[in-house]
Amino acid sequence: MPQKLSTIISPEGSLEVLSQQEVNRLRDTSANGLHDLLRRCSLAVLNCGTPTDDSRALMQTHHDFEIEVLQQDRGIRLKLDNAPHSAFVDGQMIRGIREHLSAVLRDIVYVHNEIQHYPKFDLKRGDGITNAVFHILRNAGTLKSSREPSLVVCWGGHSITREEYDYSKDVGYHLGLRDLDICTGCGPGAMKGPMKGANVAHAKQRRHDGRYLGISEPGIIAAESPNPIVNELVIMPDIEKRLEAFVRVGHGIVIFPGGVGTAEEILYLLGILLHPDNADIPFPIVFTGPRDSADYFKRIDEFLAFTLGERARERYRIIIDDPAEVGRAMRRGVDDVGTFRRTHSDAFYFNWRLNVATGFQLPFEPTHESMAQLALHREQPVHELAANLRRAFSGIVAGNVKEEGIRAIEQHGPFRLHAEPDMMARLDDLLTSFVAQGRMKLPGSEYVPCYTLG
Repeated sequence: MPQKLSTIISPEGSLEVLSQQEVNRLRDTSANGLHDLLRRCSLAVLNCGTPTDDSRALMQTHHDFEIEVLQQDRGIRLKLDNAPHSAFVDGQMIRGIREHLSAVLRDIVYVHNEIQHYPKFDLKRGDGITNAVFHILRNAGTLKSSREPSLVVCWGGHSITREEYDYSKDVGYHLGLRDLDICTGCGPGAMKGPMKGANVAHAKQRRHDGRYLGISEPGIIAAESPNPIVNELVIMPDIEKRLEAFVRVGHGIVIFPGGVGTAEEILYLLGILLHPDNADIPFPIVFTGPRDSADYFKRIDEFLAFTLGERARERYRIIIDDPAEVGRAMRRGVDDVGTFRRTHSDAFYFNWRLNVATGFQLPFEPTHESMAQLALHREQPVHELAANLRRAFSGIVAGNVKEEGIRAIEQHGPFRLHAEPDMMARLDDLLTSFVAQGRMKLPGSEYVPCYTLG
């Protein structure tokens, strides 16, 4: 039986005052309320440090956890019942966890009130979606107008080997030594390692304003608790806005070994950069891992060349077992981004010039019907094929770790994907290699595929 603790805390940041209507909506347990979303995301934040990627199992373990927003004369407070004991030290909540809890509340309230139910944001149009992403980031205080380009996005798997994790720390260390900051999905594994490495490097360089930005969305954060090093946390309403936030605020991307979630992110990124409007925009990308991960990137590289063509290969560089060279390559690439944006009078803090096609912005709901209808063939523009492949991998991620996806698989069986024969064979080889390498679930749990091909 896990240890639990009940307490009342004051949130940090800009949440001193909420309206009675906002408080009531956060308490409301109906379909129109926000209480269940707040409860699931808050529990994941409080569960920080416990390795799990099953949001439903977490909710079952802490079925008696409750959070209530109390409105008082001096502002709101949060009443927590049966919260995980690991979030506290001597009865006091760890400050970083309290900041993350406040960020969750801040973004849930802001997105619901100012984005999803406000007519100035047309979330069916590309420019409206980009505008919404900008406003969510600005409201969170993430856009730093006075900072030189320095933010390196790090993607990779949460289910990685110890060697891969240590390597990601080494890469983060060499990025940090070169005055580069880190942005990740804020979970464990390859998202935690670079932040730890950069944190040590920043301390050695006496860099006291290092940024460790985590961008997540409710379904992911409910499954993967944010790592404690994150000092800026932003919750996007869905995975598409989360991915757009990464490419808008980041100045370069390092990709570590992962599974279907990492493949989804790679396809998203390359699909955008392969759009003709983005051909001349510099955006450094490095795939990297220790020597034992070379085969992983070889398979990814072959799959990308087969599906997206040689032009895709020109947009990234593969560096194996050389953290220092990754740091040097990314420093040079970020400097090129800075030069380009100065030349074109672009903002450093948000990449407005990048054309993100609507197919990469509209939310994809992975149902059995929508997964079966995906167009997985090469008789379409390459950036559209990348968008459909990304949706396929997004559905597999949902079936692996998201509560609604797990429930759908249990009720209706695995998702079925259809593709042209050659692509089907390549897709099958890639997914089979992920399973064989243990990249679908955290170690210790047997993987049962949530998809079939045919």
